[in-house]
Amino acid sequence: MQQEQQKPQLSFWQIWNMCFGFLGIQFGFALQNGNVSRIFQTLGAKVDDIPILWVAAPLTGLIVQPIIGYWSDRTWGKLGRRRPFFLWGAILTTLSLFIMPNSPTLWIAAGMLWIMDASINVTMEPFRALVGDNLNEKQRATGYAMQSFFIGVGAVVASALPWMMTNWFEVSNTAPAGEIPDSVKYAFYWGGAVLFISVLWTILKTKEYSPEQLAAFEQAQTNTQSATLSDLPVNFIKGSAVSGFIGVIVLLAVALLGLEKELYLLSGLLIAFAIVFVIAHVMQQKQRVSNGFYHVIFDLFTMPKTMQQLAVVQFFSWFSLFAMWIYTTSAVTSHHYGTSNVTSKIYNDGADWVGVLFAAYNGFAAIAAMVIPFMVKHIGLKGAHAANLFFGAVSLISFKFIGDPTLLWLPMVGIGFAWASILSLPYAMLSNALPSNKMGVFMGIFNFFIVIPQLLAASILGLILRHGFDNQPIFALVIGGVSFLLAALAVSRVTIKAQ
Repeated sequence: MQQEQQKPQLSFWQIWNMCFGFLGIQFGFALQNGNVSRIFQTLGAKVDDIPILWVAAPLTGLIVQPIIGYWSDRTWGKLGRRRPFFLWGAILTTLSLFIMPNSPTLWIAAGMLWIMDASINVTMEPFRALVGDNLNEKQRATGYAMQSFFIGVGAVVASALPWMMTNWFEVSNTAPAGEIPDSVKYAFYWGGAVLFISVLWTILKTKEYSPEQLAAFEQAQTNTQSATLSDLPVNFIKGSAVSGFIGVIVLLAVALLGLEKELYLLSGLLIAFAIVFVIAHVMQQKQRVSNGFYHVIFDLFTMPKTMQQLAVVQFFSWFSLFAMWIYTTSAVTSHHYGTSNVTSKIYNDGADWVGVLFAAYNGFAAIAAMVIPFMVKHIGLKGAHAANLFFGAVSLISFKFIGDPTLLWLPMVGIGFAWASILSLPYAMLSNALPSNKMGVFMGIFNFFIVIPQLLAASILGLILRHGFDNQPIFALVIGGVSFLLAALAVSRVTIKAQ
């Protein structure tokens, strides 16, 4: 009998309590996504500087998630295995939410984004692994769907909070030049409180299996075993050569051809990966493999085939999402409201409406989380995910052709389905391909293919808009739609375990 089948069935309320903390995590995530570009512009950032300022968020996730995953796989204390990371991450994120809207300068705001995103990642990554730890094979899809539901519900309220503060509680959504409106400040304060309370609920109401119990489950494991450090040596040098060569070519192109500085980020990332792979090679040659650094890089090179295929799907999916998050405010205010003056009322009305739109797609995502299981039943995991990504593609592209901003809630339906699907179905397809004793580190590595496309978007979107689309941010959403289409096509290549 497989390990997952030995785990007992959990009740609906046990799964509910286990996932409830995601409500608060999404409060912080949605407030960040919906308002940070607005804060940057208010503090003096130009539209084409926004992507590079946002780079802190994905770069932080790239570094933090695999480290936290590795540590949480090996942690056990009074609070258990994953819950200590829930607690400390929640405390740090709450403090960051209180400080962020009070940033006096642009660079302090950029630094706070870095700290806030790192804190969110400390809490978020172990939540993904907890589903694999506590649920058997049959219930994992339900667990990830429950997380998607709470993500949708939390983001609905959090995204609309600035609009609610202005329209329900008469809190001003304007402020003197260089100051953050009170509506945004109070939204962040409420978000911090909700985040801490909801994560604390999961900590207090959820139990975890002891190391001995998990070891017993792992002994029954059969076809989900991954490569081990005693297997044939990994060719790190080949990966280093490819990454380093491309990185140097990009670096020379920027230096010699005078290309945009954002491409230095892409070059630096590629060269950094090359150096990391060389270090892993040296460790392998000297048999110094009993450390977290080597384990993470080894697992990156030996991840299961299904994970490799899903990485392509995730890459194009998250490129689209990042384009939407960082450009929707500037796209809607310039294309639909006709202004880029951040101190004007019409700009801030447009920015508030974007918050409502983000709330809408998250609301539709909560509904989609209940509909998607029926889609899976009729057309399978792959068919359902491809269909939802196609809905998202059509919806993003439609922003260019919808003239009336009050009708922009319509594409939010398709975006909501795509978002709910991205948050659940790739994990449902992946879960049975992962060894349970490495659930945390592999979930952290899987985050690479969420982060790398975001870093790429931060590097090239501004360049593409300036040179190809007369610096019109609406075309960033069109590009995102095309990327969703590519993700939908990539789903067909994924090999999944028969259920």
